[in-house]
Parts: sequence; structure tokens; C-alpha cells
Amino acid sequence: MNNSFSEFHLRTAISSGEGSRKQLLQMIHGLGGKRVLLVTDKGLVQAGITNEIIDLFQGPDSFIELVGIFDAIEQDAKAQNITKAVQFFKDQQADTLVALGGGSVLDAVKGIKWLLGKESDDMEGLLLNSVREFPPEAKPSSVPHIAIPTTAGTGAEVSPMAVIFNEKLGAKFVVRTPYLNADIAILDPELTVGLPPRITAFTGMDALTHAIEGYFSTTATPFTDSYALHAAQIIAENLPKVVKDGANVKARENMLIASAMAITAFGFGNNGVPVHNMAHVFGAKFRIPHGLANAVLLPNVMAAIPSLYLPKIKGFAKALGIENSSSDDLECLREVIQFIRDLRDEIEMPETFSEFDIQPSALESIVQEVQNDSAAGKFLIPAEIILKVTNEVSAVTSRKVEQ
Repeated sequence: MNNSFSEFHLRTAISSGEGSRKQLLQMIHGLGGKRVLLVTDKGLVQAGITNEIIDLFQGPDSFIELVGIFDAIEQDAKAQNITKAVQFFKDQQADTLVALGGGSVLDAVKGIKWLLGKESDDMEGLLLNSVREFPPEAKPSSVPHIAIPTTAGTGAEVSPMAVIFNEKLGAKFVVRTPYLNADIAILDPELTVGLPPRITAFTGMDALTHAIEGYFSTTATPFTDSYALHAAQIIAENLPKVVKDGANVKARENMLIASAMAITAFGFGNNGVPVHNMAHVFGAKFRIPHGLANAVLLPNVMAAIPSLYLPKIKGFAKALGIENSSSDDLECLREVIQFIRDLRDEIEMPETFSEFDIQPSALESIVQEVQNDSAAGKFLIPAEIILKVTNEVSAVTSRKVEQ
């Protein structure tokens, strides 16, 4: 018997638009929060973005207390950072979490909330494999949780999963429960205006990869298709604009919305996602930012596994705005891949990982690591495909990686 089971739920309330952050205190009050821990990173503190949120708590009539700021979140939502943040949350007697940042911060706060629910204080010791929970094991959190993204890429503010890096094991694991995502997401484009062009570019490519892998997933549904296709259209139209002109607030807002839509498609069609499968491994091994890893890998993986993309390629070509695409599926796929390469060139993203100086010896176990990654799921990339793509993107010139 074929199993047609699928999930689709949108439990995060979304407030978007210029200045939408100004409603934060009313939102916290509505969720029953009184003592807030703001979680962010040092880069946002130095850039002055954090002050945009801190100032909201400092008016004479403020009725919500900001009891602490935890700014030690690092790239890839490290488990050690999450453990420290949980202890800080308890020490400050906080009752509410506000996440301000990119995907690492947003995922870390989801990890904090999950760890608090487990009544544990050791993320590295608890997270030894990827976790998928359903009710009754999965339970709603009593901690009010608001997420404010400062990048338009991961969509982590609305997704029911978090990717967390366990340093002791040197691996990324996924935690997924129906209640992991934020209660409210604030998509304020004014907070993304100062994002440098390079980060704007690779986070945007992350969102495009979510849309693509959501649409072509082996478990895609009409729900996920609708989000994926419209997200791809918005990204294709707006990503070059925001990279060229970071002050284009409308394009910034469109990218935030597209990012949230794309992760929704990806999160509920999350099988047959080979680009993310490989990006997780390259990111964990070589500290490559996730969006950049996706940007480099995306066209190469699509070219290497045509059978995954051919059945639905014409619909995607239309969403990207490719006029008069070929009636031949294989040629249409080539046109889509070329569109992606051209877009990547336009926003000045690299074709390989040459800047990371990857050594051949570091890739000797790449097949096993990719096939063991949590994103492999029921779609195992063949060894020869992993090696082919690895040789194309790793920029190892002394010799090819061999199985």
C-alpha cells in the first residue's frame, strides 16, 4: 500500500512591513510574557541592529522588562552556545525568548526552547542524532517565542525545525517538532537594509534552494508546490535588486516574505533534498556558511541528478520567468540550470569552494558522510554522484577525490 501521509501547518503568526518591529511589546504582552531574554549575535550588536530592539523596552511607559541579552550565538547554531544560553535564561529568571538574527540565531533559540522543554541543560549530551517528534511526545512550549529575522534566507522564523551543530561529534543534526517554530515572526525589512551584499546574496540563494528542493521533493504536495513556485518567482525578481541596492526596502520586504514561503515548502516536502544533504556536510566539515554552500552546489547537483527534476521542470521554468522554454524536458532542465548559474554570476557568488582551501585528504570519507547525513532520508545520493559533484565544486586540483 502506498503511504500518502503528509503534514502542512502554519502555526506562526506573521507580521510584516516597515516598522513592524514596533509592535513587539504588545505581542509579548499578548503571549503572556513579562521578562524577556533577547538572543542575538555579536555582529548585530556591533552593527547597531540590536539597539533597534533594545530601544523598544526603554520608554517610560514600557510594561515589559528586558532582563538580559545573550549575544554569544555563533555560525551554525552551536550546541555549546545553546547550553550556555539556557543557563543564562534561568539565571535571569526570564520567561520569554526574542530571537534577533539570521538562521543561526533563529535556530539556536528554537534549540533553547526545546532544551528548556526537555528540562535538560546539556544540548551536546542530549542531541546525538536528528530528532523528529510527534504528539504526544511533542508538546507545546510554555515559553513565549518571537523571531525577528535580519536576513532573508533560512526562513527559520516560521519553520518547525532547527539545524544544530554538535561540536563534540562534528555533525549537524535536525530537531523537528510541530511546536518548535516561533509563536510570532516579525518581518521588518528595515532591519535587513544594512546587510552586506555578499551575505544578502548567499542567504537569498539559500531561500531559492529551499524553493527548488521543496518543489522537486519526492514528498511534495499541492500545498508545498504553491508556496515553492511563488517564492521562486519573487526571489528571481528581487534578489538581484537587493544585492545591487541594499536600501531597496520593498525588494527587501519581498525577499523576507519569499524566504518564509520557501522554507514552508521545503519543510513540509522534506525528502529528496540532495543539495541540502551535501551542503550540511560541506558546512560542518569546512565551516562554509550554509547559504554559500547551497549557492555553489545547487546547479551542479541538479545537473547530476536529472531524473529528480525532469517530471516537474516545465512548471518551475515558468515560475522563474524563462520565456519560451523548451518543450523537451531535458533541454528545459538545462535552461533552468543555466538561469541559476546566470543569477549566481549576477549576484557575484562563486562557482566553487576555492576560497576555503579544501584538501583532498579531507574528502576521503565524503561519500559516507553525505549518505549518513540526516537530510539523506529516503533519498540516498549514489556514491558516483557525490564524487562527481565534489570534484566539480571542491576546487581540488592536485588529484580527484576517489571512492
